[in-house]
Amino acid sequence: MNPIPHQPPQMLRTNGIELCYEIFGAPDAEPLLLIMGLGAQMIHWDDDFCRQIAAHGFRVIRFDNRDIGKSSQMTGGGKLGAFELLKLRILKTPVAAPYKLRDMATDVVGLLDALNIRSAHIVGASMGGMIAQELAIVFPERVRTLTSIMSTTGNPKLPGPSREAMALLLAKPVTEREAFIARFAETWKLLRVGSFPQDEALDRERAIRTFERGLHPAGVSRQLRAILASGSRKERLKTVKAPTLVIHGNVDPLVRPEGGKDTAASIPGAKLVMVDGMGHALPIPLWPQIIGAIVTHAHGAKAAVQ
Repeated sequence: MNPIPHQPPQMLRTNGIELCYEIFGAPDAEPLLLIMGLGAQMIHWDDDFCRQIAAHGFRVIRFDNRDIGKSSQMTGGGKLGAFELLKLRILKTPVAAPYKLRDMATDVVGLLDALNIRSAHIVGASMGGMIAQELAIVFPERVRTLTSIMSTTGNPKLPGPSREAMALLLAKPVTEREAFIARFAETWKLLRVGSFPQDEALDRERAIRTFERGLHPAGVSRQLRAILASGSRKERLKTVKAPTLVIHGNVDPLVRPEGGKDTAASIPGAKLVMVDGMGHALPIPLWPQIIGAIVTHAHGAKAAVQ
């Protein structure tokens, strides 16, 4: 098999900020854009995960969202406190935020523009799924297909994270190297749910790579504010025209399975794939099912157009 072409990480300026991006696959292949989740750098789309999708005939683009990794750090929006969360839940008082998910979707449009891509297959995980949904609502002409993974509609009636997952979300960040490596392993063990030895063996290497690319705890807080300030997309998702695939784990402790089911129920014609044993992560043993679903969905939409 020929090696997958690879364009190393580069920077571009769009929407008033700088974004770091990387490309796997042939320049003339169909573009497929990956959007990562809350506080997660683009490398959380594992290199081999990207290569395997690219091997199916796609030009796979991954990037750091604003406020994470090598992309621009924003300002404002202090750490989210329990009082603000209580006011949001009980009094429905909106959370203040320097930017919202729509701004992050506009970043994606700018990235596509800079790469001269009129439209792409859009795949988002967790917060990335929310951004992808926003993209499909507001910029439908840019979305060939939509794949929303372990994400949700923002519907306030859905169950929230487990107590352990919520504690993890609101835990005080650590920035010292060894403490971060330990926290990284602890975090992903909880989110993966169950035993995944292949991934556990890579946790230290992945943590070091993440640490060396740069930690921005304040940026993670701003991203969380963006999610909470953006409200529910449930009603607006009825307008989505892009062929849609929803993938969700049946044991997800952070975005409960109901989030995926609500997403699929809200988008006309959406297909729902519930993955047994999948938590809030993309563990290596589940890649064949997840990647298979993504590429089948994208290729199927292309065939339908032809």
